[in-house]
Amino acid sequence: MAIRQPVVSVLGHVDHGKTKLLDRIRGTSVQAREAGAITQHIGATEVPIEHIYKMCGKLIGSKKFDVPGLLFIDTPGHQSFVTLRARGGSLADLAVLVIDIKEGLMPQTIESIRILRQYKTPFVIALNKIDTIEGWISEDGRPFVLSEKMQQEHTREVFEQKMYNVISQLAQEGISSDRYDRIDDFTKAVALVPISAKEGEGIQDLLLVLIGLAQRFLETQLEKGEGPGKGTILEIKEERGLGKTLDMILYSGTLKKGDTVAMGTRGAPVVTKIKAILKPKPLDEIRDPRDRFDSVKELHAAAGVKISTQNCEGVIAGAPIIVVKGPNDPAIKALAEETSIKIETQENGVTIKADAIGSLEALAYEAKAHDIPIRKYGIGEITRRDIVETAYADKKNCVILGFNVSLSKDAEAELANHEDLKVFTNQIVYQLIDDYVEWVEDCKKQTDTDKRSVFSFPAKFMVLPNCTFRASKPAIVGVRVLAGRIRPGENLIGPDGRDLGKIKSIRIGEDVQKEAKQGDEVAVAIEGITVGRQLNEEDVVYVDLIESGYKQLQQLDLTADEKMVMDETVAIKRKEEPFWGM
Repeated sequence: MAIRQPVVSVLGHVDHGKTKLLDRIRGTSVQAREAGAITQHIGATEVPIEHIYKMCGKLIGSKKFDVPGLLFIDTPGHQSFVTLRARGGSLADLAVLVIDIKEGLMPQTIESIRILRQYKTPFVIALNKIDTIEGWISEDGRPFVLSEKMQQEHTREVFEQKMYNVISQLAQEGISSDRYDRIDDFTKAVALVPISAKEGEGIQDLLLVLIGLAQRFLETQLEKGEGPGKGTILEIKEERGLGKTLDMILYSGTLKKGDTVAMGTRGAPVVTKIKAILKPKPLDEIRDPRDRFDSVKELHAAAGVKISTQNCEGVIAGAPIIVVKGPNDPAIKALAEETSIKIETQENGVTIKADAIGSLEALAYEAKAHDIPIRKYGIGEITRRDIVETAYADKKNCVILGFNVSLSKDAEAELANHEDLKVFTNQIVYQLIDDYVEWVEDCKKQTDTDKRSVFSFPAKFMVLPNCTFRASKPAIVGVRVLAGRIRPGENLIGPDGRDLGKIKSIRIGEDVQKEAKQGDEVAVAIEGITVGRQLNEEDVVYVDLIESGYKQLQQLDLTADEKMVMDETVAIKRKEEPFWGM
């Protein structure tokens, strides 16, 4: 059985060298032509096995592979990776996670790892920028296993130290890894391939690891499937002379000019005909080719191509595209099911928005992991309608989480009318979730503070010896707060439940205090008692609690000491009223 080339996604933190790596593999300069030298769109490049043989001659020898090559996908970052779906999982058969050896794991690196795990995508790590290590002597196109031997002992030591720093960081994320040439079982450790995309070092090592893993572990998965073509849409673009075109990955079957295809939208699938199939030449980039596209009549998986259709209205990035027999083909219903988004919603919850199907699923996945209920979801920018509908939710859920999307102008204008509505946006899904969780915690703390100011809080203090400044009218004594916090106006009781007056004021020296907390030593004026009669030095005194306040206290996050003194106070109250607070 013939096998197809695996789809390999390249991802990692911004500026860690994803596109530079691919430029080295294909001998292009796509990165230099990108706005700000940063990848703005998803691209695809076919690297034939003949090119790999040529590049890796020093390492490969006479060995031959059944894998016909590699189809690389370059993404603007992890956020686009999640849009590349196929058969309910990741479109990629393999992935390369690029990590800067000096910077180590960064936010998008960690996000990428989480996504790779979510989709169960096998991956290798390209440990980039080894040329930046002090004293490293580079040679254009040299394999790493040869390059390392040419370095001074001190330089190798520095390299090993930085590499093991990354290995340690990966271990903290639950990833067992090691240098690829030190791994005996690739099923138990992630291969780490040191490279310099800038100098071309280690590229041969990386290609051989990818080809070797595909040949050894993915042969069944890569069997060429006959039959109608199936693919995933990368982007929808306007092309001069062609109108709207679709960049896509064909991952299964055959695609022909004139085929009827069904494509996923936010609603019912679009059924249309293919007018043209435009295939970039080998080693050329689908989004920015050096040469003209080849117009082909037929295409076999796996391949990255540009297609022109009669209609692509409403088609969304990340949606499937399949060849069908006609508008009544049963496969269209199955496609509609695949495109439909199955996210569990609740009556009360937040609104979530994302730029594509996969990224919306990723956001929902993280929200569920953090027990964040979802009331409403959608794809595309945050609209005025989103603002209006969310504004009527309860205050806790009056929130919109936007993953890799922005607000429309109408939405921004409407948002100004709703002070209680909170909008969070971020291009990193776990940071988006973290921002929301942090805000919820801050709100809860503020709520707790507000509640604590309404009713008495559990507390106890001890009257200090030799610190009676006035015996009565009011009594003024020095005290140490043992637990909780005390405030003026609070009624006091003894361990036996006796009334011990009310706090009139709290002072430190001449300064009046609004409260005193655990560990503070202050002067307290107490109305309604006389020192030596109702109250003595070294006595322990409790703040009296009211029953309704106690029930509110049970809902707050109290410290261990606060809970202890509350339990002690409740025990005192129940000596006279056995069912107090129940």
